[in-house]
Amino acid sequence: MTFSRTSRLALASGVAFFALSTAALAQDSTPTADNQAATDGGREILVTGSRIKIDPAKSAAPLEVITPEVIERNGISSPEQLNMYLTSSGSGADNLASNADVTSGAQRGTNGLSAANLRGQGSAATLVLLNGRRVAAHGLTGGAVDVNQIPFAAIERVEVLKDGASAIYGTDAVGGVINYITRKDYKGVGMTATTDVTEHGGGNIYSLSGIAGYGDLGTQGFNVMGAVSYRWNEILRGSQRDFVNGNQPNRGLSVDTRGTPIATVFNIGANTFQTPGGTLLTGLTLTAPNGANAASGGINTLDLPGGAGCESMDGGMAYDEQLWNTPSAQYACSWDTGRAAVIQQPIQTLTYYGRATKSLGASEAYLELAGSKADSAKSFSNAQLSANTTNLPWAYPLNSLTSATYNQVFNQIRAAFAGNPAQVAALDARYGKPISGRWRCVPCGPREYDTDTKTLRIAGGVDGPLPWSGWDYRAGLSWARSESSSLLGGGYYYRGTLANGAPDPLAPIAPGATQPGLLGLINAGILNPFSIAQSDAAIAGLNAISAEGTTLYGGTYKTLQADASISGPLFRLPGGDAQVALGVDYRRETYAFNGSAAAAATAPVIFLAAFDNVNALMPKNRNVKAAYGELSLPLLDSLTVTGALRIDDYTGFGSTTNPRVTARFEPINWLAFRGSYSTAFRVPSFNQIFNGVTLSPYAGSDIADPVKCPGGVPTSSFGSGLPCAQVRPDIATGGNLALGPETAKMYSVGAVLSPAPRWTFSADYWSIAAENTIVTPTLRQLIDNAALFQDRFARDGSGTLVTIDDRWANAGSRRTRGIEFALRGGFPMGAGSINLGADATYLLEKREKVVPTAPYTDQLGVFTYAGDLGLRWKHNAWIGYSDDTWSATLTQIFRGTYANQKLPGVANGTVTRPDFNAKVSPYSIFNLSVSYLALRPNFKITAGVKNILDTDPPFAITYDGNTGAGSSWEPRVADPRGRAFTLQVEVKY
Repeated sequence: MTFSRTSRLALASGVAFFALSTAALAQDSTPTADNQAATDGGREILVTGSRIKIDPAKSAAPLEVITPEVIERNGISSPEQLNMYLTSSGSGADNLASNADVTSGAQRGTNGLSAANLRGQGSAATLVLLNGRRVAAHGLTGGAVDVNQIPFAAIERVEVLKDGASAIYGTDAVGGVINYITRKDYKGVGMTATTDVTEHGGGNIYSLSGIAGYGDLGTQGFNVMGAVSYRWNEILRGSQRDFVNGNQPNRGLSVDTRGTPIATVFNIGANTFQTPGGTLLTGLTLTAPNGANAASGGINTLDLPGGAGCESMDGGMAYDEQLWNTPSAQYACSWDTGRAAVIQQPIQTLTYYGRATKSLGASEAYLELAGSKADSAKSFSNAQLSANTTNLPWAYPLNSLTSATYNQVFNQIRAAFAGNPAQVAALDARYGKPISGRWRCVPCGPREYDTDTKTLRIAGGVDGPLPWSGWDYRAGLSWARSESSSLLGGGYYYRGTLANGAPDPLAPIAPGATQPGLLGLINAGILNPFSIAQSDAAIAGLNAISAEGTTLYGGTYKTLQADASISGPLFRLPGGDAQVALGVDYRRETYAFNGSAAAAATAPVIFLAAFDNVNALMPKNRNVKAAYGELSLPLLDSLTVTGALRIDDYTGFGSTTNPRVTARFEPINWLAFRGSYSTAFRVPSFNQIFNGVTLSPYAGSDIADPVKCPGGVPTSSFGSGLPCAQVRPDIATGGNLALGPETAKMYSVGAVLSPAPRWTFSADYWSIAAENTIVTPTLRQLIDNAALFQDRFARDGSGTLVTIDDRWANAGSRRTRGIEFALRGGFPMGAGSINLGADATYLLEKREKVVPTAPYTDQLGVFTYAGDLGLRWKHNAWIGYSDDTWSATLTQIFRGTYANQKLPGVANGTVTRPDFNAKVSPYSIFNLSVSYLALRPNFKITAGVKNILDTDPPFAITYDGNTGAGSSWEPRVADPRGRAFTLQVEVKY
């Protein structure tokens, strides 16, 4: 095995911190002070990944047990933060920061969603359970569980099974299982208040929770308990953090937009209804110093000789025509969209949980109710109005309202090209024609989606002993629903035109305008695209044509599950009793997605609203019937082999049989070996099958026709006619009725060393091989393999590329391998003890191929816009001291390096930038928490500092020229909030 220099640094950082006694969060299955509660006093219990009661310390699979104490000392206030903490989690777009900006393709519909993603296999391949049973998938996506619905206030522990468990829970547990286990017999009253306040302002997090219970199962025969929690995350915008800066050309980053708060002028042609005579620059050639036609690339008066400079407007920068291979944009400005975006979504979450348990002799019956309400506000950059000759022919006129501004813009352009009399004469001849171009509508405000998600889950069951010695039964029924609805917030307005540019008769007309919508305001001269400040009439006009409150879309996902199982001993073996478990499982899933009446053909057009009516689904149902068995054979005192087999029958996909085999060998009491093998069969989600086809014009500047230009990297600007010119085809996304299941094989081999009391070390090698993977190939993958995807590149009669098909497909295969480490230790010191440990994941391989005949491409540590980054090294490590009065813990969170993105000019080698970093620097922060324990059990206070050194996220180029999203940091890796101070007060009665 060869380690790169960066990998050696990462390993050295981890080893050094281990030696100093370092930091973490998740727990290995070996009992320690942090996870002793999970062993139920040393008795055999049901743990995640098995239907047979075992000692958690003897698990044959890597099982992390996370207790409330671990959650508390790391300042974790939500399941999302817990997911980000786990080193076994992938680095995908699964948190509220990474999906807060403009999204496309598979990321659409993730409003307010936080998902789990173990071992980088994707949120749909990680099974999320509550007390061992499923919860409903998010109402909008229909494919991933929103962990925000978990009743965190009632959590007793979280079990993370880092292994495939399809044979036990269902065929989709490819990456692993996260099982949130609640308190079941709470007595008394408890209240907790938490604050998490940033030093630099913005992004504060607060929570309040309470729990109460009455009744003793042992003496009274019943228990009733309930918990409620309210958590709210305040908004944090990119403009509130200096490291969010898209204007860093020396480092290879600049923003590809010419829609700016002071409009950029273009040579837009004529529209029959709005601009029958064309616009000011229609048909003109205005030669820039580099020889390109500035009229076609955009002219911003701020960037002209003698102008105030693009930086004079907030967020403005000179357009980098070299990085984006657009010579004609030499006189254009750009605008930093990342600073206008939200980097922590505001969300308010209410969760509640209730449980009633009744003793029935030796058996117990229970009924539980869980629910949540989450209100999130997704906010991103202000609308860009890019004028065209069809449906958006905005053009600023010359009239009594506009003459001063019009003449200023005209004269500045004229003066810049005074050295070419013929061109000036042509410009003079068009004086009085309206001025058109691209404008970022700052007075419109940022665009917002307000999403409300409600969940409800009712479950009941009974379990207890059977008449035969050592045998138990377990039966239950659960029903869960997740219902989401998104509305348009501010920043959305009626366009005012039909598809051909004619006035939209259904759109409202602003006061003072003669035509409807946004175009009516601009084309009347009331709304001024060449000024930051707007008149009272313009603001009143915007209010009159606002579409705020319009329904965007909504969806509902329901899950009904019934299961029953029995388990007990069969016969005696040298190592103990052979144990068996047999069970049946029935599940019915229902998904519906609606659209908006505002998107109907007869409704007025709302500019840039991402209506998904094409994806509307009447309720779709899927039945899953399963039977399974598990057999544990203690062949020797030191060797136990367990086999499981599950048969599932899926509506529309037939039957599948998936085995699982685990083994644990403990030749001596301080050394154990463990291993597992299993298979999986994951069917597509409803959306992946049934969604319609959406065509979206590509807006980026980073692709060329791969047939005319092998490699598909542009070297000339759009419309130049050259073989390697930028192309902007439509991108088709959506469902695929022919989609089939994804299959996988997983295995792991590991060792656990316990050389002394309180000291353990484990290492587990794991491998996942997935076939027929359900993916939307990236545009770069399609272009790089164009010869293999000829049917996905649609052309017109002249051979021009017009559409790229990027719908869901069973595209190829994926190989992922890694090693997971866990260290735990401790020793007495004075009146207390030192406890330390670490968890780490070293990713060895992450390869994908898009079709069976294609070669594998390396995805390990490679930048992607929306997928998993595949970080080679991650670790959490901690050292702590505790006695009867105080507890203190210092934690390090480390995330390793990966390849930086290259914008087109750097990618094709036409330009170099002196400070460009090919590798993104590692992200490393330290957290400290201190608890005062002397007043326990009734009172506890914990204070902490997150990110003690106030470390910024490392510079990373995440900007996407197509959507305009992303910036200079990576939300899949780093926390943007900076140094924060936490305080938690817990009171119990």
